[in-house]
Amino acid sequence: MTWNQILQSTQVLLSYLLPTLKVFFYTLVFSMPLGVVVAVIKKIRFKPIAWLTNIYILIMRGTPLMLQIIAVYYAIPMLKLNSSPWIQNLLSGIDVRSDTYQFSALILAFIINYAAYFAEIFRGGIESIPIGQYEAASSLGYTKAQTFFRIILPQVIKRIVPASSNEIITLVKDTALASVVAYPEIFRIAKEQMNFYSSLVPLFVAGLFYFIMNAVLTVALGRLEKALDYYR
Repeated sequence: MTWNQILQSTQVLLSYLLPTLKVFFYTLVFSMPLGVVVAVIKKIRFKPIAWLTNIYILIMRGTPLMLQIIAVYYAIPMLKLNSSPWIQNLLSGIDVRSDTYQFSALILAFIINYAAYFAEIFRGGIESIPIGQYEAASSLGYTKAQTFFRIILPQVIKRIVPASSNEIITLVKDTALASVVAYPEIFRIAKEQMNFYSSLVPLFVAGLFYFIMNAVLTVALGRLEKALDYYR
């Protein structure tokens, strides 16, 4: 490739940076709160709920994200073709060929996958807090909700930052898996550019984009960890 071609390819890839960031942003914004909810539900003493939560986490962590994306993406089309008439009528208003459906199915798969990982991280953080802090908060008149959100959760966030950072950095790289459903993100466009120019350079440029995004996140998360040092 000539320098002009490299520049043109880079500009094309840069124009698809926003779709990649959208996958990252929406997954992170929704999967972390869902992970907290799942972690709390898992600690419920009612056995059936705890078992269902464990099964969900086991499936999400035990199967490839690519498989989950494909399963979620094709679930509704398959139901529309092979289910009972009332289910088909219920799903008749969903246009599976639309960009909205493509993005929604993709984000749903990412969210439920990463929520399982974050749930285990949050669970470990919650269980690392000494039981005496719960007892002290109770003796001061705090409710369970107040104890969790005002005393426990801030300390949990401090303790889980390193583990969460690893998952967040992995998420940046996992956005490339969106290409399996033809979502227009950087990696898919890089492969198209590679075929167009018969060169590996577009893939290296895409790799540079991922590296820069992760470098920025590494610095930001490192500063966040230092900012939370007052919980030591």
